[in-house]
Amino acid sequence: MRHMGILLSFCCVLLLGQLSAANTAHAEDYPTRPIKILVGFPAGSGADIVTRYFAGKMQEAAGETVVVENKPGANGNIAMGLATRAKPDGYTVLFSSNSTIVAGKLLYKDLGFDPQADIVPAGLFSETTFALVVPPNSPDATVDDLTRRLKGSDRAKYGFANQVSQVAAEYYKSLAGVAAVPVSYRSGSDALNDLASGALDFVFIDGTFGSGQVRAGKVKALAVTTTKRHPIFGDTPTMQELGWKDFDFSAWWGAYLPAGTPPEIIERIGGWMNKISASDETRAFLERVAGRPLVSDTSAARARIAAETVRWTAAVKAAGIKPQ
Repeated sequence: MRHMGILLSFCCVLLLGQLSAANTAHAEDYPTRPIKILVGFPAGSGADIVTRYFAGKMQEAAGETVVVENKPGANGNIAMGLATRAKPDGYTVLFSSNSTIVAGKLLYKDLGFDPQADIVPAGLFSETTFALVVPPNSPDATVDDLTRRLKGSDRAKYGFANQVSQVAAEYYKSLAGVAAVPVSYRSGSDALNDLASGALDFVFIDGTFGSGQVRAGKVKALAVTTTKRHPIFGDTPTMQELGWKDFDFSAWWGAYLPAGTPPEIIERIGGWMNKISASDETRAFLERVAGRPLVSDTSAARARIAAETVRWTAAVKAAGIKPQ
């Protein structure tokens, strides 16, 4: 019996070694077939525009076809749920922003998954500026003008299509002491259509899509949400410049994979994204769509997620937002 136990132990060690070698070989060969990228927002949205640019560049780096699948709904949580359940082999990648990774657990009672445990960041690759916009014919020329008008209204409404937009609006309301009914939209373009028609009073809009609407005169920008101005919005000041303390909201995007994906594959994808982000071509592209490139690895991405979770928790609490 003792010899049989030794033999079984030896076989187990041998099998584990073979499995480890097979996984290493798999990682070294990766990729050998098409890669699918999930994005939780519809085609034509700001998220989709950025995703398709980076997907095209990833395809060049990978030497394999990269296919984008739009899975809109629940502020990006449908796509994330699919990603957490995907096989951890590197062939399903989630492009997601902090609005889902960080805010998901703060805004929803039961997601059915843990956005910070069930997926792993390969790295962050871009950051998008948001802007506070009003109808083109609005009498408001400044954020203070908008605030004064909202204080005298009991029918104000704002629109949102993602968590960054929603939390920024609610945080503004809490600081300003104003009331406005939130209206959820499938996409930012739908919200801007209603804003332009006068059905909404204001929107904090994703600059990837919204900056073009501002330049075309379809909506008017009063401020940007990041700590630094963005050249695509011209001389539009930041909320902090205007005295709105600690106002700093943006969407920063990363590539994520299901937990259990081999580290070598995660590192390879992260390397592709860093190389893409570091190029002059990408910097120029992102500047045109209200973005800035980010370069990071898994460790740096985790650190930023942790720091943002603390900051967003405070903002959500201050805004009085209750999980749904």
